Amino acid sequence: MADWQTLSDRINNVAPSATLAVDSKAKAMKAAGVDVIGFGAGEPNFPTPDYVVEAAAEACRDPRNHRYTPTPGLPELREAIARKMLRDSGYEVTPEQVVVTNGGKQAVYEAFQILLNDGDEVIIPTPYWTSYPEAVKLAGGVPVEVFAGADRSFEPDIDAIEAARTERTRAIIVTSPSNPTGAVWSRETIEAIGRWAVEHHVWVVSDEIYEHLNYDGARTAYIGQVVPEVRDQLLVLNGVAKTYAMTGWRVGWLVAPEPVAKAAAKLQGHMTSNVANVSQRAAIAAVGGDLDAVYAMREAFDVRRKAIVAALNAIDGVHCPTPTGAFYAFADVSGLLNRPLGANGSVATSSAELAAMLLDEAHVAAVPGEAFGAPGYLRFSYALADDQLAEGMRRFQAWVG
Repeated sequence: MADWQTLSDRINNVAPSATLAVDSKAKAMKAAGVDVIGFGAGEPNFPTPDYVVEAAAEACRDPRNHRYTPTPGLPELREAIARKMLRDSGYEVTPEQVVVTNGGKQAVYEAFQILLNDGDEVIIPTPYWTSYPEAVKLAGGVPVEVFAGADRSFEPDIDAIEAARTERTRAIIVTSPSNPTGAVWSRETIEAIGRWAVEHHVWVVSDEIYEHLNYDGARTAYIGQVVPEVRDQLLVLNGVAKTYAMTGWRVGWLVAPEPVAKAAAKLQGHMTSNVANVSQRAAIAAVGGDLDAVYAMREAFDVRRKAIVAALNAIDGVHCPTPTGAFYAFADVSGLLNRPLGANGSVATSSAELAAMLLDEAHVAAVPGEAFGAPGYLRFSYALADDQLAEGMRRFQAWVG
């Protein structure tokens, strides 16, 4: 490639999405006739609830939805999200604080584009969702990882967070329930982070997209409710994808102080304009309805959670803590490294190599821990059908031997 053809440093410094890469390879293998069991993408296997689909079908026939909407979203949807915040998060926001985005990822991207100048630092509790550090880098920022392992139930320590703070610290990410670990952080940890952020004038970016997926009595603690003083420096990210099995509808949102929300709308006006009207109408039905369908899905996830944890822990060399949120099992596979595996006696020296071997030889797709800042782990999404889950675990165990 000639010098003039080189791409920007900004894009060259960003890693591709590891979860989507695993999912894409698994789908390509399936298209080629290979029977792959996919634990890669965090995508519920359930259909979107019928009443949501009906709302979308009706919206298709309404000419109002054949046109642009305001960039920050339909007023009716922004109002519904504000009511949902009061119902679920326990505190009041105005529709003017809400910006509807093309999926949760756009909300993440916009948050850091708005908050960061070149060289600003963002503290990212680790293991992290794979796109957080890349979104920070795309905004010219510097990701600062603060690791918390299984010995702490993957829950960050406030002293470690404080030790990572510098004069360039601009923001911290809060994600509970967590992707990839399934950890639900305690109210005490959430409160400590909120009070620390207020004391040190640090923005809080709270990703609450798995808020309703809790098990074993765990409850999501909302930082804006636990520490009201933090709301003036709080950005809440959420969406319908995980809660309502609406990954393909591409509706997320950002809730922030009004000046931040206005900045997000200004940015979005130059990026994508509004989210598709029909998807917004579907989202109104979702967030405005009850949570019965959500709880039914959660019960199914709970059965799968117990099944996958038991199956993983039955494999020699694998240890999987029991997650209490989301729909991920985060398994320590360090005991499988540097030993012969499978019929070929292949040896993996890293969890990335192990994931590649598992997919190629056993036709089981999982995401390596390197994607989440946690080498030595594999992430398994259990948002797939029960029979597929059982078959995938059977293959994994048989492959290990």
